[in-house]
Amino acid sequence: MKIKEIIVVEGKDDTVAIKRAIDADTIETNGSAINEETLKKIELAAEKRGVIIFTDPDFPGEKIRKTITDRIPNCKHAFLPKHEARDKLGRGIGVEHASPEAIRTALKDAHRMEIEPEEKITKEDLVYYRLIGDASSKWRRERLGELLKIGYTNGKQLHKRLNMFQISRELFLEAINKIFQEEQNG
Repeated sequence: MKIKEIIVVEGKDDTVAIKRAIDADTIETNGSAINEETLKKIELAAEKRGVIIFTDPDFPGEKIRKTITDRIPNCKHAFLPKHEARDKLGRGIGVEHASPEAIRTALKDAHRMEIEPEEKITKEDLVYYRLIGDASSKWRRERLGELLKIGYTNGKQLHKRLNMFQISRELFLEAINKIFQEEQNG
């Protein structure tokens, strides 16, 4: 599998994991303090070939994603569920721990954010479907992020991400129904 876009990752170990899974070029941010030179490389890559941001499913990974998106909004985004990114001992989390199959799936399902998204899912929907304000809301948001391939977010960011990725109401409701079925079945 060859990917045309350049994949932005956090470090060398992520690049090694990507190259085990697919034929692709990467740019490494070397952590969350992305310097100007790296941002310029990403801008040029986005202009010439396109970019897929593929950071770890944790707070620093989200910070990197936001920094790049604020500067270069036309990137695609790939997400790994946390359970796919854990090391064998369950302590570390990152792209470098993911299986080649999980990496290929995440990249295949990469989404492009819309700059001025149309609201398809409202904040009221999030309350109604108990994605915020309920004891099990965090688990539901994690599961929704997995099913829709948009990554985990807190309640405040979920509304923004659903609409920025233009998740259809139909797809959203399918995922919600699956989540409630899973809860019923234990």
